[in-house]
Amino acid sequence: MRVATPVRRRGGAGPSDDGHVVVAGRGLALPIIPSSPYSVDAGRLLLDGVDLGIEARPVRRPRFYDLSTADGVPYSQLARLHGADVLATTVLQTCVRYREPERCRFCAIEESLRAGATTRLKTPGQLAEVALAAVRLDGVRQMVMTTGSTAGPDRGASLLAECVRAVTDAVPGLPVQVQCEPPADPAFIGELRAAGASTIGIHIESLDEAVRQRWTPGKATVSVERYERAWAEAVRVFGRNRVSTYLLIGLGEDPDELVAGARRLIAMGVYPFVVPFRPMAGTLAERDGARAPEPALVADVTARVAAELRAAGMRGADQGAGCAACGACSALPQAGG
Repeated sequence: MRVATPVRRRGGAGPSDDGHVVVAGRGLALPIIPSSPYSVDAGRLLLDGVDLGIEARPVRRPRFYDLSTADGVPYSQLARLHGADVLATTVLQTCVRYREPERCRFCAIEESLRAGATTRLKTPGQLAEVALAAVRLDGVRQMVMTTGSTAGPDRGASLLAECVRAVTDAVPGLPVQVQCEPPADPAFIGELRAAGASTIGIHIESLDEAVRQRWTPGKATVSVERYERAWAEAVRVFGRNRVSTYLLIGLGEDPDELVAGARRLIAMGVYPFVVPFRPMAGTLAERDGARAPEPALVADVTARVAAELRAAGMRGADQGAGCAACGACSALPQAGG
């Protein structure tokens, strides 16, 4: 799409490196490409200059970006607006797996830190302060907290729990999703729920072992079976359709196997958030010339997974918080999932 977007995400943990636009009332994260035939003008979506009869506008720059903490840290370095009404933060902006050869090839979590766009560690008090301002000034309706993986057995879950507790104390009723690797001890999942988290994302990206070894070599040392145990415990603690995982389209996994894997996750009560892989700036994938999947592949897989979700009565919007609830990076909401 061709449009100036005041809210645009660069770098970070993924999955998109796009501009945020509201199209027909839905927040979307879209690639901003100068040669695209699609554009936005006077609040309308155009194709080669022809009005398609669809309302469209870029997400405005949030007012909380103009504020700083008492010690001078800009709020925009602590949390960012995603879509139209989602506050997102990476609590710990470093990852124990970020050095080659362990690094996930689609991840740029430490690049935004190197660029000075964020801070290494966000404190619970800082995030509570930003969340309160974002809700009051910009109508934020949910929050997502992710973290780089730590070397400890909790994989970062304890820090997330502290931050969730601070935010929900400051802004009662704000839905918050947490995202982390499977902790070694499942009790940490219960700690996150007890802290006030509404939903949880435990992201595997692919269920294909060869794909995992190639694209997420560090995370691939955590077995699929351990992910399954973590998902099962998370569903027990948080509930059905309150647990999600990313499945990336375009990493080389057979489409039929990807859909079959999504079907197994749905049967467990886990929402498979299928998203097209996009080679973000600063990633190993971009460095090596990897390309995004063909639109036809994305449409096919998305439509089939959405049909499975509809049959199971699972909608991302029903989660209330998190990537599936937002849906901006995926076509699943448009496909009925």
